[in-house]
Amino acid sequence: MTEPSDRIGDPSASEHTESVGSHNVRVEEFKVSGDTLLEKIQELFHEGNIRRILIKNQNGKTLLEIPLTAGLIGGALGVAIFPILAAVAAIGALVARLTLVVEKEA
Repeated sequence: MTEPSDRIGDPSASEHTESVGSHNVRVEEFKVSGDTLLEKIQELFHEGNIRRILIKNQNGKTLLEIPLTAGLIGGALGVAIFPILAAVAAIGALVARLTLVVEKEA
């Protein structure tokens, strides 16, 4: 399992805060391998407070963008998230090194 970004000294995570409209958004980036991608995404879903997740390849090209709403995270994780997790698993199987960009409400 990958370590949370809150851990001091985690070399695979970086964090900064941006203003988007009238909201402050905290952006975290995680470097993950393809085999740990699904596990990390599931961990992030359970943390909640996420606005959007981007999955990028080694060259910085966005492979998948997952916009999330508070209702989706708080409520129906099962059926609503299943197609997203299937897509994430497929990407993880094909790509060795990925960057997860996570936008959270600050």
